[in-house]
Amino acid sequence: MNRSTMKRLTIPALITGLMLPLAACGEGSGSGEGGDGTVVFGISAPLTGDAAGWGNAAKWLAEKAADEINETGGVETDDGNLEIEIAIQDNEYTAAGGARAAQTLLNSNNVDMISFSVGTAPVQALQSMTERAEVPMMTSAWGKDLKGPDFPYTFTVINTPFEVLQPLAEYVLDAEGGFDTIALLGINDATGIQSEQVSQDVWAGLDVEVISSDFYEHGTTEFAPIATKLLNGNPGAIDLTTVTPGPAGLLLRALADQGWDGPTLLSAGTGGQALVDAAAGAAEGVYMGLAADFSDSNATEKQQELQAGLEDATGEELNGVTIGAYDGVIALAEAIEEAGTIESNAVVEALTTMTFESSWGPSAFGAEEVYGSKQQILTPMIVTQVRDNAIVEVERLIPAELQAMQ
Repeated sequence: MNRSTMKRLTIPALITGLMLPLAACGEGSGSGEGGDGTVVFGISAPLTGDAAGWGNAAKWLAEKAADEINETGGVETDDGNLEIEIAIQDNEYTAAGGARAAQTLLNSNNVDMISFSVGTAPVQALQSMTERAEVPMMTSAWGKDLKGPDFPYTFTVINTPFEVLQPLAEYVLDAEGGFDTIALLGINDATGIQSEQVSQDVWAGLDVEVISSDFYEHGTTEFAPIATKLLNGNPGAIDLTTVTPGPAGLLLRALADQGWDGPTLLSAGTGGQALVDAAAGAAEGVYMGLAADFSDSNATEKQQELQAGLEDATGEELNGVTIGAYDGVIALAEAIEEAGTIESNAVVEALTTMTFESSWGPSAFGAEEVYGSKQQILTPMIVTQVRDNAIVEVERLIPAELQAMQ
């Protein structure tokens, strides 16, 4: 093969009692549970709870990527070809669950690398172990402080607030003819809190006053009081930031029941059809930043194939978060081939210098000006909107850094 072409949470205290001694994973000795001739990629994702759809989709997508590579001979190294195995652990989308998943992946599954991880709090728990053990990690977590020179083994394989919120806000503000005030709502966890901070800065920079910013708890099912609170200040627009698709649909119904028909954003909006189904007609006009329609002709041929396969196998739709589970495997496999070894420092060096063929087409890791190092995947930013109960792509923005490489 040779595909290479070109409130904050304090995690360390939480996991101290859970952490076991780590193996010398950074040596890249192919020490995964599969033994010689294999490289084991780990996944930390929610398989239970209200974000379980992401974990189920991530498992299928990662295994799909691994199967494609294994069927063409595996991953080439200087010492022979390696077959990819996938090990996934349920992080429950919580810090405590993330710590348990991290312990199992690194100390029981003995993974060589992490090809995908979901949720800022659980990823922070995992990262405290992967960085110390020099294990490369691909993540979809949004926190800016997860990347940078202090965390050289961590790479993000989806767009984050710094790639999504500014262009999305600018587009909506222009499309809606402007508005002066906005109310924010997010999930009360590390992902929601860190994203809210970025949202505050983005809207302030656009001279839009944030008149309220609130959070809701995981597991909430009654959204009428939250809708009332959001509408109290008579906002010009509402940004639901990190609200997940099911709860977002219920909240949109509650807002519609109380007369809301203004501009609404779901900045981190994924799973567009799940939102539409839950909203029962109340999602019309909602803008999203991570809900590309991968069955649409605007998607690449590979993405359309993955969308069809994923939906048939799991009932889940491909979205802007879970697509990273496929691309994480591809990126690591191509970096290993570029390096000729699974030795972690050589793989990291390859990740920061190569271009590779992701599901989006030619991609690379960059954004050094934002994060201090090349750890952010460069892919298009897709603005979508609910129109006639369908998810419609209304704008595709290509990062200038990626354009310069092509």
